[in-house]
Amino acid sequence: MNTAKKTDLSVERYTITAALPYTNGPVHIGHLAGVYVPADIYARYQRLKGNDVLYVCGSDEHGVPITIKAKKEGITPQQVVDKYHAIIKKSFEDFGISFDNYSRTSSKIHHETASEFFKKLYDNGKFIEETNQQLYDEEANQFLADRFVLGTCPKCGFEESYGDQCENCGTSHNATDLINPKSAITGNTPSLKETKHWYLPLDQYQDWLREWIVEGHAKDWKPNVLGQVKSWLDDGLRPRAVTRDLDWGIPVPVKGGEGKVLYVWFDAPIGYISSTKEWASREGKEWEPYWKDKNTKLLHFIGKDNIVFHCIIFPSMLKAEGSYILPENVPANEFLNLEGNKLSTSKNWAVWLHEYLEDFPDKQDVLRYALTANAPETKDNDFTWKDFQARNNNELVAIFGNFINRVLVLTHKYYEGEVPAAGDLTEVDEATLMMLKKYPQIISRSIERYRFREALMELMNLARLGNKYLADEEPWKQIKDNPERVKTIMCIALQIATGLSVLSEPFLPFTSKKLKTILNVSSSDFSEKNLIENTWNDVSTKTTLLPAGHQIAKAELLFAKIEDDEIQRQLDKLALTKKANETEHKKIEPQKETIEFEDFTKLDIRIGTILEAVKVPKTKKLLQLKVDVGIDVRTIVSGIAESFSPDAIIGQKVTVLVNLSPRKLRGVESQGMILMTETPEGKLAFVEPVINNLENGLIIS
Repeated sequence: MNTAKKTDLSVERYTITAALPYTNGPVHIGHLAGVYVPADIYARYQRLKGNDVLYVCGSDEHGVPITIKAKKEGITPQQVVDKYHAIIKKSFEDFGISFDNYSRTSSKIHHETASEFFKKLYDNGKFIEETNQQLYDEEANQFLADRFVLGTCPKCGFEESYGDQCENCGTSHNATDLINPKSAITGNTPSLKETKHWYLPLDQYQDWLREWIVEGHAKDWKPNVLGQVKSWLDDGLRPRAVTRDLDWGIPVPVKGGEGKVLYVWFDAPIGYISSTKEWASREGKEWEPYWKDKNTKLLHFIGKDNIVFHCIIFPSMLKAEGSYILPENVPANEFLNLEGNKLSTSKNWAVWLHEYLEDFPDKQDVLRYALTANAPETKDNDFTWKDFQARNNNELVAIFGNFINRVLVLTHKYYEGEVPAAGDLTEVDEATLMMLKKYPQIISRSIERYRFREALMELMNLARLGNKYLADEEPWKQIKDNPERVKTIMCIALQIATGLSVLSEPFLPFTSKKLKTILNVSSSDFSEKNLIENTWNDVSTKTTLLPAGHQIAKAELLFAKIEDDEIQRQLDKLALTKKANETEHKKIEPQKETIEFEDFTKLDIRIGTILEAVKVPKTKKLLQLKVDVGIDVRTIVSGIAESFSPDAIIGQKVTVLVNLSPRKLRGVESQGMILMTETPEGKLAFVEPVINNLENGLIIS
């Protein structure tokens, strides 16, 4: 995947990293939209440009989330990482993420690389050693590092912040900074106990970081990245512990480090380096140019929750080590939500990649397209299944697929699949071909500024150009009277189709490969079995991408419509998840204070009939009812408007508490209360009265 075609000095070297996914669960669409799809687009694009690209990643297999998952599932941490590493790696392969190497941090080469890195900083006096008090769970007999402790964030007040980072505001902190900390293991309030750790003195790198990032990259780094980094620097950096009291991870490789491991956010980014070493060893290449040559461009693709680690901690580690290059850019995306709610691994509120591939085995590119078109590049965005369906049916099928299908079908209908020779060109022809040549530069400008949504829109504009050209020139109408003109039209349309086959590869690799196969041109692996080869730059410079006389294969549909029932199945799956979460997290109120029978007899409960019902203006929940309760007709305001429409409850028998003190709600005096209950599904329901005629009167049950 890595080998570049060029051999001249214009070849640029890129080391592209994608954030290492935690192996405490599978990969979901939030991870894809935030990190892996944009990184893959960029890597594929640079390869198409003929540059030397190394795209690496791997499973992050250390840290507290792994041990928590192991405790929850009753298995060992190694069993956890083996299980999810296999799922994640296969999902990426099946989805077409084009890593040159996908490694894992439990590998021998990573343990060696991380240990050597730590040892060099230790030997060069780059750490400070401190003995201080850390949170400790007496019952569990364990120090509470990172996610083993929950508490209130000292910055934003979020009550479920972790010990190393608040997922609400993104602030990174130490566990001892938490307000009202609780052990995630036992729920106990922890005590403080002395322990020794090594710290990276980030405060010593503060001025350098400000000069390098805030001043040096103010024009080319994304505002969300610069803003978060500047906030950290303005607050003042403090030494950060790089070791932990845990039994799962890379042992601290120095005297006094017994029983301790490297902090996961010290060890994890070194995983990019060890993955590179693993690749180089396998391919017989040198790894150091990709990390130590100042002409190499290093790029980290991450989500916004990883900004501090990749822009402050890891660069400080590299600076302290002294021989590594620093990142050229750290394009971080915001978060993707799902159907209006935050994605949550613990609540199973997600679209898992491996499950998507089971449900839509031939629609990898549809998901890539939908996630790119709605990418959270500047703000949090929302993924909905209806939008996913619309993107496929109204854009991929109706625009891109429609153009390609018409071109292929007409070429076979008129010329038995042979590319016709163009005759004299009209102004429209020349303008269309000129626009085709401009699109590589147009799309490149957007990709190189990490505006992948914009780049994808421009790709679709090229497909729109093709559709408009065919619609305006109407070859199906001219074929009888002006067959020579139709040859020119179809030749130009085939050039656009070929251009699309090349320019779509970063965004829609499966579609690109299928289209290239139909057109009988080569893919980006530069296979020698095909006669024609087009690179990204060729689309701008070649006079003809598909020569006259070239034979193309029979037409195949690139995309298929997604039907409503397919989408409904996905919505039903989420509905079941939502119901399960509501049941699991539903708070059961404790029994109220015991009352005497005489207190109960004070309640006057009667059967009533709803005569009228209207919504209370400027409210969502309130209905104003006229209810006949036998002794009179009275007005009652009830908060049931979101569950019942006014017309549907006219004539409804209801149970009414009639001697409740009147009170005004939104200016309307309510003279009683309708008694309601909830179904097992959590929906409001009327307490239906059952009337029994007994000797002593009416009993409502």
